Amino acid sequence: MRLLDRYLLRELLIPLGYCLCGFLVFWVSSDLFVKLGEFQKKGLVARDIAEYYLVSLPEFLVLVLPIALLLAMLYTLTNHARHQEITAIRAAGVSLWRLTVPYLGVGLLASLALFAANELWVPQSDERAEAISKRHQAPDPHAPGRDEYRNLYFENTRDGRRWRIGVYNKVTGDMTDVGVYPTERDGSKLWELRGEQARWTNGVWTFYNALAFKEAAETNAPPVPILRTNVLAVPEFKETPEEINSEIKISDSMTLRAAKKADVPIEDLLNYLRIHPYPSRDRWYWLHTKLQGRLAAPWTCLVVVLIAIPFGAAGGRRNVFVGVASSIVICFIYFVLQQLGLALGTSGRVSPWLAAWFPNLSFGLAGLWMTARIR
Repeated sequence: MRLLDRYLLRELLIPLGYCLCGFLVFWVSSDLFVKLGEFQKKGLVARDIAEYYLVSLPEFLVLVLPIALLLAMLYTLTNHARHQEITAIRAAGVSLWRLTVPYLGVGLLASLALFAANELWVPQSDERAEAISKRHQAPDPHAPGRDEYRNLYFENTRDGRRWRIGVYNKVTGDMTDVGVYPTERDGSKLWELRGEQARWTNGVWTFYNALAFKEAAETNAPPVPILRTNVLAVPEFKETPEEINSEIKISDSMTLRAAKKADVPIEDLLNYLRIHPYPSRDRWYWLHTKLQGRLAAPWTCLVVVLIAIPFGAAGGRRNVFVGVASSIVICFIYFVLQQLGLALGTSGRVSPWLAAWFPNLSFGLAGLWMTARIR
């Protein structure tokens, strides 16, 4: 069986490689045709352009790998069926389910690779590509740095605190002109804690040139200062820089609801839900649909294997291009269902779990049912 498995894998991986290379050449050439003038204005040379597309490669692979795998599967299986190879293999006593084991293994590995790329590399690819595109431009002295955010407001509904930050560095976690309110210190409630700077050091927020206020007893009276110190460590503040960064990413993503529906890493979604355990109804549906969509998306590779097997392994002498046409129709229906489900989930019309997983479940179960019916 090892010889047969190696043969089936070789016959699949060769067209898969061709499909990925073809899609890559088409993507780079078409994108370069559109952006070449922009690259020239920004002073990018050939090395910069090559690096730009290299750092953008993970996002490209996430988009095209399921399509390329489906196309390669349908082409390979249709070719086997056309030359009666599947009939001969089954006549030798190999069941159709055993024959599909190498394909399912490829689908599983591709799904795991897609999940890793989606979580580890894709989130940073846009920022890295943007940094390369601006490499030769003179920096704007009035603009914030690459890793800085200005006039940032961060609310921690879990602990009932709000942060007002003049300048925040998302890499180091350093803050300038920061105020936190309302706060508690030594069991007594304060109104606000201000600091010229704040830094995350050894898991504790440390404020420099800190000034603490408490609420005045009289109504509408200004807060009363009660503490002034050069350095003040506040272990009561449990917010971490990672949670603040997640807040920034989620807030930015929520301004683009009509764009990508599962583009925020799982870690950021979980961080956001930890500091906002009771979001509004609309936001709850939006966040949980994104989370479920992020979990469901990589398994598209395994689903396309399940749906390609009955389409490609059915007997009969057929033209190889039938596989190509079938892949186009299957991809179109699948992605329409995927986008429709995510849109319904984020709007609160469908359960987030059902919205994200329905295309995978429906196509996967349909593939298993059609494979079981092949004689």
